[in-house]
Amino acid sequence: IEAANLLHKPVVVFVGLTPFYPHANLRSYTFFVQGFGDISHGLLRRNVGFVLRRWPDNELERFCEEVHPCFVVGDENPLREPEQWRKLAADRLRVPFWTVDADVVVPSVLLKKEQFAARTIRPRIKALLDEFLVAPGNPKAAMRWQPAEKLKNLAINDDALSGIPIDTSVQPVSSFQGGSRAALETLNRFVRERLAGYAADRNHPDRDGTSRLSPYLHFGHIGPITVALAVKNASESCADREAFLEQLIVRRELSMNFVKYNPHYDRLRGVEPWALRTIKEHKRDEREHLYTAQQLEDAETHDPLWNAAQQQMVLSGWMHGYLRMYWAKKILEWTPSAEEAFDIAVRLNDRYELDGRDPNGYTGI
Repeated sequence: IEAANLLHKPVVVFVGLTPFYPHANLRSYTFFVQGFGDISHGLLRRNVGFVLRRWPDNELERFCEEVHPCFVVGDENPLREPEQWRKLAADRLRVPFWTVDADVVVPSVLLKKEQFAARTIRPRIKALLDEFLVAPGNPKAAMRWQPAEKLKNLAINDDALSGIPIDTSVQPVSSFQGGSRAALETLNRFVRERLAGYAADRNHPDRDGTSRLSPYLHFGHIGPITVALAVKNASESCADREAFLEQLIVRRELSMNFVKYNPHYDRLRGVEPWALRTIKEHKRDEREHLYTAQQLEDAETHDPLWNAAQQQMVLSGWMHGYLRMYWAKKILEWTPSAEEAFDIAVRLNDRYELDGRDPNGYTGI
C-alpha cells in the first residue's frame, strides 16, 4: 500500500483457488475459504480490492494481463509446491515481483542456513527481534480500487468451492471456524483464560493450556507478530509469556528454517545423520506390535491413549502438541520400517490436521 501510494496506483489482492494441492481436501479448503469474508472486509476498509477466482480460471498471469499491474507482491512459503509456483511466476511476469516473509517474525533468509537446534537458532533470532517484533502500520490506499466492469470475480459465499475437483473424503469440522475474526477471538480467549499457567500447563493435555492458534497461523488468518505482541504485552507472569514466545517464535521459526534449507523435509532422508545411523542400527529390531497403515488411520491399536489422539485428529482436525510427539513415536514403534512410519505420519498429519501441510508438522515428525 505504501509503495502504491508513492506511485499513485490502487491495490488489489488476488486469490486463485487451485484444486491440486498435495494432501489438501474438503476440510482444509473449507477452513481456508471461511476466511475470505474477513479478508475482503478488512481490505475494503483500506480501499484495497479483492478478486477471487477458482480453477480453471485461477492463473495469476491471466489476471495480470487483464489489470496491467506495475508490480506484484507475493507471500513466501518454504514448502516445495508454493516455492515452485513463485519461481514460475517470477519467470513469466513482466513486472517486478516482490515476496514478503510474513509467516515468521524474523525473515528466514536472514538466518542464511539450516539451524540444527533451538539452541543454535535462538541467539540469532533474539539478536533481530527488536528490529522485527514491532506493530505493523495500518496504511490506507490513497486510490480506491475500481474494477473494470467485465472483470471476472467470484462472489464470496459458501459456493466458492463449487465445481472444483477436490478430495471430499475428509469432511469439514465444526470445532474450528476459519477467518481473522475467529482467530482474534481465539487469541484473546487464550490470553484472558489460559496464558496464566502456560509454562506449567502446556504439556498437560487434560488441562488444555494451549492456544489452538496453529490452524489460523497456517492459513494466514492471523500473523505471528499479532500473536507475539498480544502475549508480550499481556499482564501475566514473565515465565508464562516467555514460555509461549519460545514456542511461537523460536520453535516455530526453527521449523520454517528446516523446511527452507532442507529439500528432504518430508522424507526420512531429511532427518539428522545421527538419527539415520541409529535407525539403521535398529532396523531389524523385533516389534512387539505391528499395525497396517489402515489400522493406524482407523485408530485400531491396543493403546487407548494413542487411539484417542488419532480419533481426536480425525474428528476435530486438531491434536494436542504434546500428544503429537507420542503419536509419531508410536507409529515408528509399530511399523516394519522407519521409512514406512515416516510416510504414514506425514500422510495422516497432512490429511486430517487443519494445520497439516505445514513446516511445524514435518519438523515435529
